[in-house]
Amino acid sequence: MTQLIAAPQLISAAATDLTRLGSIVNDANTFAATRTTALAAAGTDEVSTAIAALFDAHARDYQTIGARVAGLQEQFVASLQAAGGAYAAAEAAAANPLQSLLDAVNAPSLALTGRALIGDGADATTPGGNGASGGWLYGNGGNGAPGIAGQAGGNGGAAGLIGTGGAGGTGGASANGGTGGAGGWLYGNGGTGGAGGNGILDPNYGIVGPGGTGGAGGNAGLIGTGGAGGSGGTTAGFLFSAGNGGTGGTGGSLYGDGGTGGAGGDGGTLLRGGAAGNGGAAGLIGNGGTGGLGGPGSTGGTGGDGGRLYGNGGTGGQGGHGLYASPNPGGLYDFHHITPGQGGTGGNAPGLIGNGGNGGQGGSGWHGTDAVARTTTDAAPAGTSISPVTTTSATPLTGANGGPGGTGSPTLNGGDGGSGGSVTSTSAGPTGGAGGTGGNGANGGAGGNGGSATGTDAGSYAFGGRGGNGGDAVGASGTGGNGGAGGGADASSAGFAYAGAGGNGGHGGVGVGGGDGGAGGVGGNGGNAGLIFGSGGHGGIGGDGGLGGSGTPGGAGGGGGNGGNAHGGFGSQGYPAGGSSTSGGDGGDGGDGGASGRGGAGGTGGNGGNGAKFIGFGGNGGDAGTGGGGGVGAVGGAGGDAGHGGNANGGFSVLGGTGGTGGDGGAGSDGGAGGPGGTAGGAGGQGGLIGSVGSTGGAGAGGQGGAGGSGGAGGNAGASGSGLGGSTGRLGQAGNNGLPGDDG
Repeated sequence: MTQLIAAPQLISAAATDLTRLGSIVNDANTFAATRTTALAAAGTDEVSTAIAALFDAHARDYQTIGARVAGLQEQFVASLQAAGGAYAAAEAAAANPLQSLLDAVNAPSLALTGRALIGDGADATTPGGNGASGGWLYGNGGNGAPGIAGQAGGNGGAAGLIGTGGAGGTGGASANGGTGGAGGWLYGNGGTGGAGGNGILDPNYGIVGPGGTGGAGGNAGLIGTGGAGGSGGTTAGFLFSAGNGGTGGTGGSLYGDGGTGGAGGDGGTLLRGGAAGNGGAAGLIGNGGTGGLGGPGSTGGTGGDGGRLYGNGGTGGQGGHGLYASPNPGGLYDFHHITPGQGGTGGNAPGLIGNGGNGGQGGSGWHGTDAVARTTTDAAPAGTSISPVTTTSATPLTGANGGPGGTGSPTLNGGDGGSGGSVTSTSAGPTGGAGGTGGNGANGGAGGNGGSATGTDAGSYAFGGRGGNGGDAVGASGTGGNGGAGGGADASSAGFAYAGAGGNGGHGGVGVGGGDGGAGGVGGNGGNAGLIFGSGGHGGIGGDGGLGGSGTPGGAGGGGGNGGNAHGGFGSQGYPAGGSSTSGGDGGDGGDGGASGRGGAGGTGGNGGNGAKFIGFGGNGGDAGTGGGGGVGAVGGAGGDAGHGGNANGGFSVLGGTGGTGGDGGAGSDGGAGGPGGTAGGAGGQGGLIGSVGSTGGAGAGGQGGAGGSGGAGGNAGASGSGLGGSTGRLGQAGNNGLPGDDG
């Protein structure tokens, strides 16, 4: 027999759309008629007149056909509207007697008990209100309403003879979730428990206050599955605990599985998470419910027991993962790492026949944190710069040296060195003051520039001051300070000028080491089997170790200072007198990359459950967990670029300076070693009168070692200064690559 389902509201909407479409087509036909039915001939000849008449005839035929189609479209729309009205009228006529009949059936029950005989219970609408119960004969329970801050969620309504219990409402901030409603007495599943409320949200401090406990799942009746427990609420404050997961509901007393336990709440980054809810127990026949997932660091929920006649125990829940706590020695609070949770124990099979539940897997260890270089604040004081001096004395005069930059700390930048004093003199040999050395600090301070020297007497000598060296970085991954530029020299009146050399760049800082990964959690124990026949549950697998963290890259070396410029009336030299021709400062060496963390060890496997007393095999012990992978090696810092040689111009003897040597790149760090695999597998369970002992779990695989870090690039060589004889300096050498870490 063919069945037809009609939706009157959709039919009415379709008729409206067709009416609109017909109107658009009619408007288009009217517009075309004025331009196609009265075409003028292109000429007075017979051919033009015949062509115009042909097109006019075609246009009139089209308009005639269009009018007929429009009439058919109007008739179809009218029929469609009439059909929709007929369907709506028939539906209303059928609904009224049925509703009247249902009202008549429910009226005595409502008058006597306040509860309908047939029908679903109403959902609660007021905050924290309970859902209404379903009809006595048939009907689902109504859902509980969520609570407001501090108010528990409403409980789900109970079903009648047949039906599903209503879901519990979510708890308000820091309040518990509502309990799921009971399933039907004859048949029906229990309702899901409401989730616990999260901690109170404060606009200034985030989530504070404890998380609420999840509501328990509703119990089934004679036949049915218990409802799942609600998850626990989250908290982020370190003074309050996270909410526990709700327990799964009990399965039907004749047949049905227990409900799944709720997951434990998240305790934020500082505290252990909430405990997981246990799985619900079965009735006479059925399997126990699965335990819930443990909150961070908490044990997984225990699996529910199987049926008293026949049924398997539920699987234990997985343990919560571990958390890494940054050390805060000497601070107001010094938090410790949160170890991963143990896997939940598998449920027992207390009946005559049934297997014990498997233990849950242990939680994973925390991943080692990637290192972070410390942030810097201000810089230490700069060295004193010396003011220029002008004198007409015949005594040779040397400018004062610039003051050294202040020494910083691992979190305070070094101060810049002061500039050397400049000198203008009529004496035979004025000398500029040397620049001050940059201070060591988180980032090295820059060296001060050398002072310039100007000799005004004929035949005088002028010597530029040396630039100060850049400070070394003592902070993690800090950058070395740049060397100061050499001072210029000017002896234009038939004299000799010698430029000052640039200072060397400071060395980059060593990177910070990454954290080690945490060990995995212990696997849960398997449940015991039934009395007559059944195998013990297998032990849970140990949790995997956490990955090792990566170190920070080494800091870059500082750039060497450029040599000064020399201008002499008779001779000029782009480097100091009486020494090497190199006047560009050497680049600083890059820092080595920070060490990488070691992977965490795999967790121990859980023990297998015992087999049935008469016929049964012991459960196998769980395998130990896999070790975590080692952290990736950090890159070495780049060497600093060398300074350029000093320029020389003027005079008969013009000698350019040689550029400095680029700094060597820092060495990349070795990759972190992989964590060792867990060595202790779980013990096998005892067999029955007929049956063997379970096998011992195997050792876990070791973690893979991390890749070594790349060496830092060498610094660029300094270019030669202008003039004869100058040459380019040497390139810095690249740092050595780190070695791969050993496998666990």
